[in-house]
Amino acid sequence: MDGITFEKLRDIEARFAQVEAHMSDPAVVQDPSAYQKLAREAKEISPIVERYRAYKDALQELAKVQEMAKGEADPELREMAHEEARALEAKRDALDAEIPLLLVPKDPNDEKNVLLEIRAGTGGDEAALFAAEVFRMYQRYAERWGWKVGVVSLSRTGQGGINEAIAMVEGDRVFSFFF
Repeated sequence: MDGITFEKLRDIEARFAQVEAHMSDPAVVQDPSAYQKLAREAKEISPIVERYRAYKDALQELAKVQEMAKGEADPELREMAHEEARALEAKRDALDAEIPLLLVPKDPNDEKNVLLEIRAGTGGDEAALFAAEVFRMYQRYAERWGWKVGVVSLSRTGQGGINEAIAMVEGDRVFSFFF
């Protein structure tokens, strides 16, 4: 990571500390809207702070292990230190690749819900059966993510197919997964 990224991560970590301090302020606790706003901000930046802290810890541990490996006379212990250093380097590299992705600005639409419309195309019963399968697929996908699917309108055919299905999918970051 470059210096700009470290500076930005330090700023985010400092902001996280400020948010946590404000959330424990009795005046903020009495104001639900202010507390909710701070809680949302804390939830948004906490994954970044956690990864950054893990990255810093990995760097410190790696430095200790490398120093220990240099000063160790016993070849067996030196080899163990080198193995641990390789594991810490892999952890550092994984975090080094993950952190920049977390710093990408989020789409403001990510928190919105989705209105899902599925219509059978030309093809008669086969198209209606396919539309029913697609609708069930989306329902299972939403269940897997813990989202709520509310059927707004459903027009079935006689053989278990669907001519038209309209459903509201609600949950955390639904829009970002669908689009």
